[in-house]
Amino acid sequence: MRSMLGAALVVILTVCCGLAAANAQTAAQEKPAAAASLVPPAAGTPASGTQSAAPDPLTEPSGFAYVQEGRRDPFISLLQRGSDSRSASGSRPAGLAGLGADEVTLRGTIRSRDGFVGILQGADSKTYIVRAGDRLFDGTVRMISQNDMVIVQQVNDPLSLDKQREVRKMLRQIEAN
Repeated sequence: MRSMLGAALVVILTVCCGLAAANAQTAAQEKPAAAASLVPPAAGTPASGTQSAAPDPLTEPSGFAYVQEGRRDPFISLLQRGSDSRSASGSRPAGLAGLGADEVTLRGTIRSRDGFVGILQGADSKTYIVRAGDRLFDGTVRMISQNDMVIVQQVNDPLSLDKQREVRKMLRQIEAN
């Protein structure tokens, strides 16, 4: 049994060494030919017919250029695409107009002559007084009642069929036990 394993091992090593030697010999033969094709002709020396047909690898542009041909570039983010001024996160205005619907919390409501007024706390830990019709960064306050507030939020998802959604902020959140 051991002699059969030994004989098989010798055969495998012989075949592997033979293949490695053949590959090394082929690579050695191809190197001078490849190196000769990379050397540009001297200035004033006419180029042969084969060298003028192939582009000079030294002057070829490096890198990758994407050709759209009617398709979108897969490496550009869909979230920051377009000329919408709100898409850049660095261009938010200060105050309530710079806060999104998800960044505010309803802390209280007050009844006034014209209806209810909401007291919001923003992500910046500041308190804001809002009325129906006031604008946030991504929406508008539609309605304020005694216990809640409704914000109509603009949806900027290109895959969504709905361009607006209602976000309801409750005054007292019910805690799940």
